[in-house]
Amino acid sequence: MRQTLIVLTAAMALALPATALAADGIPNASQTCKTLRTSMGTGPFEGAYGTNANKSNAFGKCVSKMSSAQSADLKGSNTKCKTEQADANFAATHGGKTFEQFYGTNKNGNNAFGKCVSAKATEADQARTKTIVNASKTCKAERKSNPDAFKQKYGTNKNKSNAFGKCVSAQAKAQS
Repeated sequence: MRQTLIVLTAAMALALPATALAADGIPNASQTCKTLRTSMGTGPFEGAYGTNANKSNAFGKCVSKMSSAQSADLKGSNTKCKTEQADANFAATHGGKTFEQFYGTNKNGNNAFGKCVSAKATEADQARTKTIVNASKTCKAERKSNPDAFKQKYGTNKNKSNAFGKCVSAQAKAQS
């Protein structure tokens, strides 16, 4: 019983940062993967992310990949917002508004930095999601036109069952 309580407490403590990020409007990896699965369709989603025989690990693999990407997005967004905040000419390129006026949503604009980071991270996540969905559509069409050639072109494992995922990855890189 005591061990269970410790495990549950630790799990809740780890979940709090993800919940806090989602509450601030910054997408979390699980939300992004749900969007991808809906947009791509279950079969293509599993083909793109699943690595085991029945592709049942697709959602977990997607969450892992998106979590890393979103972490990098936050770091990059933080840097971009610091640069914008320090820019003496910010108002000149943003309709005469200061950084706090442009991004801030409360009375004194003191939430501007967080809103800036959130907006930029969300923008990066949405762009990545769109790129992956478009890549999936391209790969679906290519696979449909000649399934055997598709497997030979993209498949890298023994039975070429990873062809769809390799295609989506290649197409997404080419589109970004």
